[in-house]
Amino acid sequence: MADLLTDLQFDQFRKLIYDASGITFSDTNRSILDSRLKERLREKKLTNVEDYYKIITSDQGEFKVFLDSITTNLTRFFRNQPHFDALINYVIPHVLENKKKTGSTKIRIWSAGCSTGEEPYTIAMILKDKLPAPYTFEILASDISLKSLMVGQQGFYPEARIAGIPETYLAKFFTKNETGYQVKPEIMSTIKFDYHNLRFDSGQRDLDVIFCRNVLIYFDEAAQKATIDRFYDSMAKSSYLFIGHSESLFGMETKFQFLKTEWACLYEKQES
Repeated sequence: MADLLTDLQFDQFRKLIYDASGITFSDTNRSILDSRLKERLREKKLTNVEDYYKIITSDQGEFKVFLDSITTNLTRFFRNQPHFDALINYVIPHVLENKKKTGSTKIRIWSAGCSTGEEPYTIAMILKDKLPAPYTFEILASDISLKSLMVGQQGFYPEARIAGIPETYLAKFFTKNETGYQVKPEIMSTIKFDYHNLRFDSGQRDLDVIFCRNVLIYFDEAAQKATIDRFYDSMAKSSYLFIGHSESLFGMETKFQFLKTEWACLYEKQES
């Protein structure tokens, strides 16, 4: 099974994946799709890739498992610290200014493509530590990987996974046991983990901040623009978007304004 897919089959699978999720497979990353398919065939005790294609086009449950298998869930706590420095020193103060004008005391954040939960938990710890009374917050954490979402929902991380968390936060927001660290209920209760495919509208509105880092790189230009436009529509009149440090909206026709702060670059929505 060195070359699992014929060119025709490769085109069939990548079109199916793209239409469903916006994730793009090119000739350069064809081998990734090939290896993931081999794993699924072994798991389902199949030898024919066409049989598996028939299954995922008729069984939504297996198709979700398949999409889960082709995504890369690389993350860690406080990944790209400058983004969180910008959140603390620039974004939160400006969001609070806007809240004073509207009389609202709740900050709403979406961690899109949250993987196993390290990003939303990082955001939650920062807000719990930095937000003054009477302000509260809620975080939606979404991903296309059900397996990753389950890890996030459980909020338990082995010792090797907690690198990067400041000692004060580790002591304040985690409970240590023999095998690792459990996020405390006061942090877990601020986050809702939910399955969401960025190909579609989330239904969210009036979000103050969106983190969608290192996700757009898996999309082609058309899918990137559609995703960014949906983000814009889901955000409050004055709000902020973080994308990966290797990602950019330059050259894309978008309503977001590029914002360079002392700490990191991000994007701003400003509507009068």
